[in-house]
Amino acid sequence: MDKFKEIRPIVLGIVKKDNKILVSEGYDKTKNETFYRSIGGGIEFLENSKDALKREFKEELNIDIIVNKELGTIDSHFVYNGKNGHELVYLFDITIPEESLKENYTILDNNIASPGEWISIDEFKSGEKIIFPQGIIEYL
Repeated sequence: MDKFKEIRPIVLGIVKKDNKILVSEGYDKTKNETFYRSIGGGIEFLENSKDALKREFKEELNIDIIVNKELGTIDSHFVYNGKNGHELVYLFDITIPEESLKENYTILDNNIASPGEWISIDEFKSGEKIIFPQGIIEYL
């Protein structure tokens, strides 16, 4: 699947701790813009969204999560590095078990390591930091 030519179904997990959420950092070279996104990824053919979310957390952070409830769906249209994208984003409230909770994580995605960090929800609501997809703030 070319994620810039088709509608891509993805699933993201929202986990909160002390008015912060766990996010990964992204960077758009064309816009020269740093942004953040909750952890998750693509839903594979014939995979349900909860199983996809559990798989993504296991692959990217090597932790097992508890999927609590579905929060909603966002029909996300965006431009990333100059390319148009379209995702159907399923959002879930999740819990990371106490024994797996850390201050910082290393996210491995396509053999690229990036930090997983807890960022204040207020920084996103104020616009100080950018979180995608647009519309996710109403679920925080």
